[in-house]
Amino acid sequence: MTSRRAFACLLILAVWSRAPGAEPAVAPPPAHPLVPTVIESGRAEMVSTARETTFTFSQGVKITATNLTLTCDDLVVVARRGGDPAATLGKPEKFKSLLATGRVHLVQDDREATAGRAEVLPDEDRVVLSGQPVVRSLKDGWVQTGPKMILHRGERRAQVLGEGDVRAVLTLPPLKDLGFEKQKPRSAPQGAAASPTDPAAPPPGSPPPGLPPPK
Repeated sequence: MTSRRAFACLLILAVWSRAPGAEPAVAPPPAHPLVPTVIESGRAEMVSTARETTFTFSQGVKITATNLTLTCDDLVVVARRGGDPAATLGKPEKFKSLLATGRVHLVQDDREATAGRAEVLPDEDRVVLSGQPVVRSLKDGWVQTGPKMILHRGERRAQVLGEGDVRAVLTLPPLKDLGFEKQKPRSAPQGAAASPTDPAAPPPGSPPPGLPPPK
């Protein structure tokens, strides 16, 4: 695809992100300042049918968006289209799916994820990671691995699914010793005076050692 055609694809995606149906009518204030969505790639292609438009980006892809940075080898974006079915460029009305493959690396807030494949399904409000996915917290230090992960949008819930002998693994930062063993008493420092309850100490009023008791 020529650079002009690639720019047209990016322009369509920018318009599509503001198209009716892409966002709720009344949205809560964003937690992060909204920034334009930019997709960079070595090659871009767009194919339209009567019902949907498919954007294909390859040869190294980088997405920069609000609170999101994603890099991968290849990216396929599918949008439902409206307007004249015979038109070369239909009107993208709703985002259907996004599929990133090959060395996927995603950073959002203080979390990052790597995987061989990441699929975003807006209609199902979930993201599916596969291909040895790893999710880690840059702030808290935990690491989650497993054959397949499903992240549920708006529910603060994630599923990690094992496959065969490969199990889900969660690695947390070290914890302090929580054992119930009795701690050993601390020994008195050398040169410290004996306590009154020490059996080796003379009783109060006793003469110094070596002197006879008073008559």
